[in-house]
Amino acid sequence: MNPPESVQPALLGAPSPETGAGGAAISADFFARDPVLVARELIGARLVRTLPDGRVMAGRVVETEAYDCPRDPSCHVIRRLPGAAQALSGPPGRLYFHASYEHKLLNVVCREEGVQATILIRALEPVAGEETMAGFRAVRRRLDLTNGPAKLMQALHITADLDGAAVDGAALHFVASEAVPDEAVQITARVGLRLGAELPWRFLERGNTWVSAGKPSAELES
Repeated sequence: MNPPESVQPALLGAPSPETGAGGAAISADFFARDPVLVARELIGARLVRTLPDGRVMAGRVVETEAYDCPRDPSCHVIRRLPGAAQALSGPPGRLYFHASYEHKLLNVVCREEGVQATILIRALEPVAGEETMAGFRAVRRRLDLTNGPAKLMQALHITADLDGAAVDGAALHFVASEAVPDEAVQITARVGLRLGAELPWRFLERGNTWVSAGKPSAELES
């Protein structure tokens, strides 16, 4: 299957009220759409984590994946995860942490309520609070702080109490930034899949060293 046609980044939804952490949070309405569009348009946005003690960490989103169960064969695996079907059918703009082996990964529920769809945040480029991140995730290489979906969860200290929370809350939210043009975004197959392996639903900022080392499940047709 060929990659989707060029997707021009939209305005990142109507902002929620100021959170005090670098701008207005992108609202839940932004996520009430096709997750493929959402995953593409989040490239370049900032994910902001504010700890209970007021410390702030943030990273630019440089890699995402989309999962759209009505047309995605890989969802048979997701649906087998405890609580996944209910969580993904819930209101859009809710955080969902799915388990991959012993790790939890950051997803945001998409589409209208009752339709199972989500996006996965796969990698971030730190832009604020890197020293704080290092306190939660000790690494030898700076790149290993947030260049993977499980790594960023640990580095930003994204805790279980946030699972199911609204995506525009003060503790964890996205902030719109300058749109990343199509020529700067690479589209590949997703990582680690057997079914749905050929779908072009992984987006990454071309040339960014913080992108994960994950290998696409298939080569896309040119």
